[in-house]
Amino acid sequence: MKTQQFSNHVRYYPPHHFIFYPVTGLLLFISIRGVWLDAANRWLWIMIALLAAVTGWLSFMMRQHYALTCQDRLVRLELRLRYYQLTQQRLENIEGRLSFKQLAALRFASDDELVPLMQRTLKEGLSPDAIKQAIKEWLPDTMRV
Repeated sequence: MKTQQFSNHVRYYPPHHFIFYPVTGLLLFISIRGVWLDAANRWLWIMIALLAAVTGWLSFMMRQHYALTCQDRLVRLELRLRYYQLTQQRLENIEGRLSFKQLAALRFASDDELVPLMQRTLKEGLSPDAIKQAIKEWLPDTMRV
């Protein structure tokens, strides 16, 4: 497995991204084409197109919502534990001053870099991308959704 870093940390789920969504998109395309080319069954094609569009949209929203809500909670818990192990102080005391996106970016920092980078983020208001780019020793997260 390649070493994870800023340039390669995006992850895809092949059945969802490369099978389900293309098939749904193809169905949507075919049904929209049917609306234009098959005047006798135009309302049927319109209904199929709407069904395909709504199915694709709902599946995306539900998949994202459930997985990301759980993942966000786990990221917070992981950071709270790591921060406590490193500093013997609770992260909750300063957590409210950081956005979730900043916290999520900080999870990639190694133990040696986490606390100084967190203090720098609090002081300078670093963006999530700036945090990721500042990490020298990337701590991979290979189990996220």
